[in-house]
Amino acid sequence: MHKIKDTEMGVIQVSKEVIQTIAGLAAIDCYGLVGMVSQDLQTGISSILGRENVRKGVEVRYTEEGFVIDLYVMMGYGIKIKEVAGSVIQKVTYVLSQTAGIPVAAVNINVKGVKVPGNR
Repeated sequence: MHKIKDTEMGVIQVSKEVIQTIAGLAAIDCYGLVGMVSQDLQTGISSILGRENVRKGVEVRYTEEGFVIDLYVMMGYGIKIKEVAGSVIQKVTYVLSQTAGIPVAAVNINVKGVKVPGNR
């Protein structure tokens, strides 16, 4: 659990899993992103995750400046990666900091693949 804020009535703490879920759901809502990807460390094969497992494609670590969020994603073919990545960074930062009150130091996008239409 990470302390987010001290209040008169107590301390607000948020678990790493909650931050992963919020960040993952915010990311997959962006145009051009096919989904989150979990890396199978034994085989090295990436697979697209469903909404229920979205947090497996997100790594969170805490620094003194705030949380650093690493997203592992699959992009759609023909999409400008730089623009989609910028949109995802803005959305995840906004949702975590403005909506949930979680301090964000950085959001890093790791593109693990490109999905071509018609391929499974």
